[in-house]
Amino acid sequence: SVNIVAFGNERGGFSEDNQQPSLIWSYLGRSALISQIDSSLSASHVGNPVFTEYQTCVFGNVRLVVHDCPVWDLFDSDWYTSCRLIGGADIIVIKYSVNDKTSFQELKDSYVPMVKKALNYSSVPVIISAIGARKNGVPCTCPLCASDRRSCVTTLEGVQLAKELGATYLELHTLNDFYVQKYFGGVLEYFMIQSLNQKSSEKMKKSKKMQKCHRVQPPHLEQPEKMPILKGETSHYNADLHNLLCCCQCADVAFYPEDLSTAVEAHKIILCSVSHLFMLLFGVKSPSDAHDASIVQLAQSLFVVEAGDPFPLSRQGVPPCVPPVRVVVKDSVFCSCLPDILHFIYSGAFQWERLEEDIKKKLKDTDKTEHVLEKVKCILKTPGKLNTVKDCKSHQIKRLYNTSLRLFFNTPVLADVIFKIQGATVPAHRAVLVARCEVMAAMFNGNYLEAKNILVPVYGVSKDTFLSFLEYLYTDSCCPASILQAMSLLICAEMYQVMRLQHICELYIITQLQSMPSRELASTNLSIVSLLKKAKFHNSDCLSTWLLHFIATNYLIFSQKPEFQELSVEERNFVEMRRWPSNLYLKQLADYRNYIHSQKCHCTVM
Repeated sequence: SVNIVAFGNERGGFSEDNQQPSLIWSYLGRSALISQIDSSLSASHVGNPVFTEYQTCVFGNVRLVVHDCPVWDLFDSDWYTSCRLIGGADIIVIKYSVNDKTSFQELKDSYVPMVKKALNYSSVPVIISAIGARKNGVPCTCPLCASDRRSCVTTLEGVQLAKELGATYLELHTLNDFYVQKYFGGVLEYFMIQSLNQKSSEKMKKSKKMQKCHRVQPPHLEQPEKMPILKGETSHYNADLHNLLCCCQCADVAFYPEDLSTAVEAHKIILCSVSHLFMLLFGVKSPSDAHDASIVQLAQSLFVVEAGDPFPLSRQGVPPCVPPVRVVVKDSVFCSCLPDILHFIYSGAFQWERLEEDIKKKLKDTDKTEHVLEKVKCILKTPGKLNTVKDCKSHQIKRLYNTSLRLFFNTPVLADVIFKIQGATVPAHRAVLVARCEVMAAMFNGNYLEAKNILVPVYGVSKDTFLSFLEYLYTDSCCPASILQAMSLLICAEMYQVMRLQHICELYIITQLQSMPSRELASTNLSIVSLLKKAKFHNSDCLSTWLLHFIATNYLIFSQKPEFQELSVEERNFVEMRRWPSNLYLKQLADYRNYIHSQKCHCTVM
């Protein structure tokens, strides 16, 4: 069989013809070597397609499996699946549109290093396909897009990228018969033949080795019992922050119309994480730091902070009992739509079409709707960038929280709680903690000392582990440096009942142990039995069961270690029942060795 993995979107993020067939589908449909195609769609946890799997036959009876991944988000959301796909690939195809400079730059800066890391200096052939005819289009007018759409990806840039990966570079000006079937298909089929020849050669060498001893076959070694598979938990990051707005817990700002008749509560940290205008309004930035007069003018014309100073200094260390800052919204039309705008921001700030539809239904006036949407675009704009937008798409306003809330991680800016741990202090924001962690929500909203104090002591975890825990709460991601750090983070996650982080740590520990060679496993000072005890004590049932299977599968290694004696009677019985290789096999192997020595013949298997 031949496995091909294709990454990238040849249509480009701003392509108008999204119905155009993909490069892979075009090749499979046009090639005379391809028989009937079966396809299946794999979906991510949010319901968006991650990759399409095609299965067919090539060169008659050779099984061809293609995974076509149109978006690079797979590397961010599921690194383990990305490594698995690349590790099992015989050929890798990377596609991009020559008219989408932004996506190409993101590919070059962010994802090519990830691909190189996953390849790990293997000899898998890589094909880079630059698709489309270059054209000079008008610049993108999205307020959040910092790219200049007038520039295309040059041939030199594509060749340099190919050199960096040691890849073959192709330019396909259009997806017609010549470029797809003869040009791209010819190169792809060349690498297919190379892959099949290499596999055939390896199979032949293995077969020759096995045929050198014919008198008595060695005992058959059964495969070890399959270990339990751990599945990751779906992210609820945006839902957590949206629920924070609905519950109005830890609100520190309230918006009022000019008649002060109603109030809409919100949180400075969330607003500042997506808008330079709110940073300016709440003192995170000064007018001189804004570098954009339009943002300063909009802040002054749209909002008034009740204190009288339109740009008050940020107050650090204010007690939790201080009432929210009162902000008057001068524009009555904008104020009437403020709840919808806040829901848009808190739910991830990427459902632009839904916000547009909600405001249209509420105002029922085209001019007023356009007026409010323009102000929202200006609020979300990057300083110094143009704000003339005709069509603002959801995919152009994605992932604000994951990167922007990181700016406030472990900084005193807007912090309203300070954790004291191992003699050091760590600033944080109650709104984020309450939204992301139910234990902290109960701690800060119940009748506990933590609800009334700014300084909160933390016991039972190290500072580095607690910082990694807070980083996950702020960014919805974590990257442990070692198995021991992952276990410490798992214990902290169990302490605060953050189950998804606990599952991520479990998967990390399992992945690291699975990739450890037997020689390293035999010489390591890492105690697997100690990990097992901790996993059991901290209610990590999936990990503890997996570790027992792991010890049983590597029985010959672990049975020689002193830590093996620390297993309980129940655990020892579990391991002995599932040990690999089994006692029966070892006895058969000893008998086979005795026979070989008695016949005085040489066996290459031994």
